[in-house]
Amino acid sequence: MIVGVVIVHGVGFVWRALLFLALAGSFTSTVYLALSLVATVRYLRRARAAQAAANATPASSVPPVTIFKPVHGMEEQLAADLESFFQQDYPDYEVIFGVRDMDNPAARIAEEVRARYPHVPSRVIVSGPPEWPNAKVFSLDKMIAASSRNYFIISDSDVRVAPDFLRNTIPPLLDPKVGLVTCLYRGIPASDFWSWLEALGLSVEMSSGVMVADMMEGMRFALGPAMAVRRDAIDAIGGIVAVADYYSDDFELGNRIWAKDYKVVLSHHIVLNVLTSRSPLRTLGDQLRWMKSTRYSRPAGHAGTGLTYAMPFGILGLIAAWLLGHPVLGIELFALACLNRMIQSAVVGWSVARDPRAIGLCWLYPLRDFLGFVAWAISYTSRDFYWRGEMYRFGKGGRIAPLERSGSSSK
Repeated sequence: MIVGVVIVHGVGFVWRALLFLALAGSFTSTVYLALSLVATVRYLRRARAAQAAANATPASSVPPVTIFKPVHGMEEQLAADLESFFQQDYPDYEVIFGVRDMDNPAARIAEEVRARYPHVPSRVIVSGPPEWPNAKVFSLDKMIAASSRNYFIISDSDVRVAPDFLRNTIPPLLDPKVGLVTCLYRGIPASDFWSWLEALGLSVEMSSGVMVADMMEGMRFALGPAMAVRRDAIDAIGGIVAVADYYSDDFELGNRIWAKDYKVVLSHHIVLNVLTSRSPLRTLGDQLRWMKSTRYSRPAGHAGTGLTYAMPFGILGLIAAWLLGHPVLGIELFALACLNRMIQSAVVGWSVARDPRAIGLCWLYPLRDFLGFVAWAISYTSRDFYWRGEMYRFGKGGRIAPLERSGSSSK
């Protein structure tokens, strides 16, 4: 009987400890929501001023620009995404595509798009088999060498932009103190359920994290979908080769440029990240790759990210409080977590990313929040990841090494 009493008390202690953890997590996630809302107001205020400054910049004063587009493989809306960069309301720009070889199916799409816009200078650079761990950066090095211009756009293949993209992202670079401009993005889902969840994460979770980081310490990194950068800033870090060993080459590029006393500016302009239909396992794999990248490149920040999620603490609070005989408290903690994430989705997703789904599907965002936490937790279980048809392994500081490298094209 004594043993039974001890066990009961021990189990009770465990559930009380878990309830305390749920309460603490509910507090930290609520603080994070408050920071996200304050950061949203700050971003929108600055965005209005930046938009006015861009509108006031005369077309005669903007410099010639080269747009770099490393491409690989077939994506559902690749042609439309690439085409948007040929429709810029900008006086002087060129587009350079980068492929590993012309057998790359994306090379055919790029050639077809180029043929439809003969008035826009464009070409395809074939890099050959990559000699650096990051094949995209190896391709970029060849592309940069092929350009004689000093103002660049580096953008992923699955990004779509508005005709005023260049007119909004290039003007800040006219300030010699600014070395790089980076853009937030709105997720555009494919037709499947998992892509809708991922798109919500891009519009809400990503935007929240970036704005809070900008507010707390200033921009010290860049976002890969769309970056505007000057040649002198890249030269200052030793060339694009400086980020050749990293999966998060965008983060490293921005961070190294910032470390050279240039400003990194978060643009007011939003671009579109167009998703492709994928299986749940493929979607989870992509999430894990991103999570593992932050785990190795920013270990302290990645660990702290676990405290920003609301739903795992709401679910834990519901279970622990219920088993301790406080069902009302459990329901309140769960409801608070759901409300927390719904507010974040509606406010950040709509007002910043301008994603109408963030309001209409705000009830779905708590699920996205929970799955994000699951990916965060699993990210601590392995160093290996799958990327563009090849296997890699993360090392110290976020460096990567290919475990196998196919002979096929890779971005």
